[in-house]
Amino acid sequence: MAGDQLKVLNALDVAKTQWYHFTAIIIAGMGFFTDAYDLFCISLVTKLLGRIYYHVPGSAKPGTLPPNVAAAVNGVAFCGTLAGQLFFGWLGDKLGRK
Repeated sequence: MAGDQLKVLNALDVAKTQWYHFTAIIIAGMGFFTDAYDLFCISLVTKLLGRIYYHVPGSAKPGTLPPNVAAAVNGVAFCGTLAGQLFFGWLGDKLGRK
């Protein structure tokens, strides 16, 4: 088992740079971007939710989410990311690896 893994790693080490390598780098970068995009923009979403749903009519200041609601929105985003990574990682191992 370990010998087979070493053969694969050795083959990767001695392989010349090909178009496949660049394609793999681009695909990995796109995967990181799509996975992390919601985590990067969740702070903007919480501000917008506060402005839309917690605006006080006649107030000069825009509305803000209460701290417990903002924490719940952020927590659900992070828990959903964790659950998705675990589930789709397992699914990829079961269906994708041959």
